[in-house]
Amino acid sequence: MDLHLVQHKKISVIGAVRSGVAVAVLLKNHGARVLVSDSSAAEKLQSSLRVLQSESIDYETGRHSDRVFDCDLMVISPGVPSNAPVVVEAEKRKIKVVSELEVGCWFCRAPLVAITGSNGKTTTTTLTGRILSDAEKKHVVAGNIGTAFSSVVLDLAETDVAVLEVSSFQLDTIDTFRPKISVLLNITPDHMDRYDHSMEKYAASKARVFKNQRGDDVLIYNADDEWTRNVVAQASCRKIGFRMKEEPGIGAFVDQGLLVTSINGTRTEVIATDQIGIKGMHNLYNSMAAVLVGQLLGVEPSSMRSTLKTFEGVEHRLEFVRRLNEVSYYNDSKATNVDSVWYALQSFKEPIVLFLGGRDKGNDYSKLTDLVRRQVKAIVAIGESADIVERSFTGMTVVKKSSSMEEAVDLARFLAQPGDVVLLSPACASFDWFKNYEHRGEVFKQLVNTL
Repeated sequence: MDLHLVQHKKISVIGAVRSGVAVAVLLKNHGARVLVSDSSAAEKLQSSLRVLQSESIDYETGRHSDRVFDCDLMVISPGVPSNAPVVVEAEKRKIKVVSELEVGCWFCRAPLVAITGSNGKTTTTTLTGRILSDAEKKHVVAGNIGTAFSSVVLDLAETDVAVLEVSSFQLDTIDTFRPKISVLLNITPDHMDRYDHSMEKYAASKARVFKNQRGDDVLIYNADDEWTRNVVAQASCRKIGFRMKEEPGIGAFVDQGLLVTSINGTRTEVIATDQIGIKGMHNLYNSMAAVLVGQLLGVEPSSMRSTLKTFEGVEHRLEFVRRLNEVSYYNDSKATNVDSVWYALQSFKEPIVLFLGGRDKGNDYSKLTDLVRRQVKAIVAIGESADIVERSFTGMTVVKKSSSMEEAVDLARFLAQPGDVVLLSPACASFDWFKNYEHRGEVFKQLVNTL
């Protein structure tokens, strides 16, 4: 990279958790004068502050003071939306604002695989990493999945691969970020509260994943998803679609119960779909996307077949918790939007007691109406949006409101009968009762396992 981008520059980093701390250390070690600012109280950031202190990096907590605007560049952590007041004010002052993802790419020598979409990002990113790991191809998995890109970027050689889960918030503030392979899984309503309730604005954010791709760069996309089909028309790189049915120009599809790829005129039968370890139509799409990435990176079909058979999915995504009194409990805490719940409900044939609610993001629940009438015997409404959930589904099924997760689990146990499924799939963010969706899922599992 050109060290002049950061050397001796005054750089403000907004957010003092994993990614913010990692990018602050990276920038400081390359000559920048860094200030880290977080609006949370210091007692909530103790582990992060210890790292900053050990690195002699300046920081402030409890607010974003005017000091953050005395800078040449502002870097924002993945959890900071582009419409946050501190970001809006920086832009008013003509301060360049970029994401931690953008800074990471400045230092990266390896080709980038960037995976985004409203649903399926974590599963597809994790599966892609497993495909490369099982094929003994050196790589890292990072980004919006728990490991900050900035914390591992210097470990990568030109022959390695960086597999990144990227969110719309991260993409909003990229500049030069250019993946060798990008993956756009789907575009369905999510974070509507952050995008002025405009699907056009949200879709434009997702489309930024391929905005800098050119020539032989590859965009892998879901050709069955209408919003995705529409936005990829803008792409200036090679495009490979995947869908359920074969069609000219489609790179992965299902034919007579087989997942098949067709790249550069070569047809490859990868695996029987009923042998794939992760179930559901949504996971078949995720598997097709990951297989296309693997094939483009030179992984043998036999190796991918073995991985697909044994891959069991990711924590908090349709995760089986336990079976008690012939009732099966599943943790789908990562389902933070309506489309995720739609896919989850389709994964079961049994009657469902559904946990729904949390911090609402402008949800339209009408897409769930038919499935709820057909499959959901009861809804346990949780979190800040319990009243909204109750209004949306009263008359379709039994709806019971709960004031805590503990009460919700007790209610579900009472409502469920032998042969039923109890499913935590909230369609909402978790920040009303919990630190994040992982915390929500862990609490649910702990309570279920103590029944």
